[in-house]
Amino acid sequence: MSRMPSATTSASTSPAITVAEAGLGLRERKKLRTRQAIREAARRLIDDRGYDSTTVEQIAAAAEVSPSTVFRYFPSKEHIVLTDDYAQSSMAILRERPADEPPLAALRAVVTEMVRQLAEDFSEEYRWRRELVRQVPAIRALVGEQQDRWVEFVSEAFAERAGLPAANLEIRVLVGAVTGAFHQVLWGDHGEDTDLVEMIERALTVLERPDAVGRPDTSPGVA
Repeated sequence: MSRMPSATTSASTSPAITVAEAGLGLRERKKLRTRQAIREAARRLIDDRGYDSTTVEQIAAAAEVSPSTVFRYFPSKEHIVLTDDYAQSSMAILRERPADEPPLAALRAVVTEMVRQLAEDFSEEYRWRRELVRQVPAIRALVGEQQDRWVEFVSEAFAERAGLPAANLEIRVLVGAVTGAFHQVLWGDHGEDTDLVEMIERALTVLERPDAVGRPDTSPGVA
């Protein structure tokens, strides 16, 4: 397996950790930092040895915790690669949106902010993850599972906002379509230097205005 792009974010300086720690007690802060230490140990070992040759036991030793502690925080090695604190923040972003905002507008705000945070704080880590998603079938499968769970969770949240049944088909179709756009932007086959925020804007504009497909400029506001 080819060498992965190095991900060097430090637990002591990570913007995600700083934001996530706000308002937490000492116990929760320690848990958060343990999670980050395990992630960083996994990245270092995978960079050096490759994904398949890196074991959970090796990750635990590098993070100075027990294997059982690793599994307490992450169900599998694949989850260490893909789990991040921004995915959990999506619901907080959604809760801040106006209750009467149209679902597509609210979803657009949520996924655009998630992509913006990712692009600003974890550009190198994102590229590292993307290569693993493309190269490791087990990680690629987990991406699909996580997307399915996100669709279910977000659909239920929107149904509650709208006073509709949790299984409402129209809401699930809408959330599924936005999730598909999100997937193509994050994990699709595009250049390393592509502006992710610009890409998600283009992708969501296509959902708002399908007639924009194939036009040279599909940015918001173009007639």
